[in-house]
Amino acid sequence: MYSLKVEGHFSSAHNLRGYKGKCESLHGHNWKVEAEIAGEELDNSGMLVDFKLLKAGLNKILEKLDHKYLNKLSYFKRVNPTSENIAKFIYDNLALKLKGLKSVTVWESQNCRARYEPSPS
Repeated sequence: MYSLKVEGHFSSAHNLRGYKGKCESLHGHNWKVEAEIAGEELDNSGMLVDFKLLKAGLNKILEKLDHKYLNKLSYFKRVNPTSENIAKFIYDNLALKLKGLKSVTVWESQNCRARYEPSPS
């Protein structure tokens, strides 16, 4: 099994609904995001996927989140903008563009991260 990982970043603000504590108030993060793709087969050039394509796909999604108040975005009006749900949002959007996406991990700080990886079918 081969796997590739790329990282991206975005900055945004959010507040958590239904949460009792500091995070129920408006606050922001400088998020780090890691996308991992995996597969058994390499293409004719010996690559699983070109890093450039994976990075471009991730960055296009992160542009939608960068310098935004996440709670105001359509998706997060319905879904609480937790780290877990942000990871799933990025995964779902990136999986539409790239075959073999394994997982998306988001860091809201150096010490706190959430990962989304779908259950095996």
